[in-house]
This record gives sequence, structure tokens and C-alpha cells, in this order.
Amino acid sequence: MCRHLAYLGPAEPLGRLLVEPPHGLYRQSWAPRRQRHGTVNADGFGVGWYAEGDPAPARYRRAGPIWADLSFADLARVVRADALLAAVRDATLSGADAEAAAAPFAAGRWLFSHNGAVTGWPGSLSALSRTLPPEDLLALEARNDSALVWALALARLRGGDDAGQALADTVLEVAAAAPGSRLNLLLTDGETITATAWGDTLWYLAGPGRRTVVASEPYDDDPRWREVPDRTLLAASRTDVLLTPLKDLTEDLASAPSKEPRP
Repeated sequence: MCRHLAYLGPAEPLGRLLVEPPHGLYRQSWAPRRQRHGTVNADGFGVGWYAEGDPAPARYRRAGPIWADLSFADLARVVRADALLAAVRDATLSGADAEAAAAPFAAGRWLFSHNGAVTGWPGSLSALSRTLPPEDLLALEARNDSALVWALALARLRGGDDAGQALADTVLEVAAAAPGSRLNLLLTDGETITATAWGDTLWYLAGPGRRTVVASEPYDDDPRWREVPDRTLLAASRTDVLLTPLKDLTEDLASAPSKEPRP
């Protein structure tokens, strides 16, 4: 139901990370090797990247398949970045939101993507949606499950949670409301990458040279790629990758006092 990738490292042309690898995100739009749900990711794509000296990322998103966009081919050849998040989309349900439904979603310095689907959407998350301020609901970029999951995570970030806690709590909350959901979330602020493996594949490639890639699947056959176990939280910088089982966080949450819904 989508493929995505985040990168931290030395500045590289976007195309070197997304187009040139033999099994890069560009090729994954029509021939993913490890995708468990869906076969073709042709319902939109997007890339967000950080320019030197500017904490707010730029985004380029389109509603159609990445291979049909000649402008992206030019952009990917010349634009360089030392941090990015990109995704190709296989829509869960058809809709009229066009490129607004394509990841990455953005707020301030954050870029976000969701690989998966919320079961029973939209009814399954109606109660959770009511925990958000009305202005957050009115500001949703798109009317799809990923946009609402992002709003839930963003509310936690704005409330002071760190990135790992925000994603972990969002996944556990959504999974409890909609059992069977696939919730591989990917978040970056240009300095760190935070991700969850929950129902689909997630891999990472660390080093050398202060370089970290986190992706739905490897873009080449480098033996240094490592698979992230299911139900795991990943937190990475340019030099370190930390994996924490989400089941441990589930146990902590179960033993903690229940929280009142956010106003």
C-alpha cells in the first residue's frame, strides 16, 4: 500500500537516492520486490527535502505515477539534499484529493509518510478524530486515513512528545481502535529519522560516512541492509540506529494510568 524512504547523510542529488539504484523508489512504483499488499504504486508520489540553512522542507508532489512526470526527472538530476523523505502511493480508496493525498505530509520542520491502511476507515477512527481540536480537522491536507494518522501524531508532537513517543503512541492508539491496521509510519525533521514497523516491511542501511537510509525495502543488494522486526520502533541519526520493540511499549501503556482524551 505504498513504499517510502528517508535519508540522512552527505548531500546527494535526489535521483542518486530515488532513481538510479537498481531497485530504487522509482522502480518500486511498478515493480516492488517485498511489498505485501498491492502490486503497483501509481496513485501519486512525493518527495520532501531540506535545503542548507532552511529548517522548513520543500516538497514536490503529484497525483500520477512517478515514471510519467518528466519534470521530476529534471528536478531529481540537479537538486541535492542531505536529508529527504519520499514516497510512492497505492491508494487504499479512490478519492478526489489528488496530490494532496500523496506523502510526504508536512508541518513546520517535519515530514511524514504512512505505508499501510487503517481497517474500517473512516468509521473506525471517528472516536479518535474527536480528540483533535476542530481546527486540526479542518486543516487536514486530504480526506484519507494517512492524513488523519498524521494529524494524531502531529498533535502529540505539538504537545511536547518526542518523535519516538509520538509515533509509538499513535500506532498503539490507532491499532487499538482499528485492529488489523498496517501502520508503518516514517517521520523526519532533517536531523533524525523515526519509523515504525507494524504490518509491512521496513529496512535500514547504516553508514559508512555518516549516512542512514530507512526504507520499505532495500534499493539495492548491499549486504549491509538490515530488516526491522515487525512491531518495532526505529530511531536513527546519521550515525546511530536504535530499535525498540513496540510490544514493550504496549506493556508499559497497559500498566500506566489511563489518559483522558485530549481536548
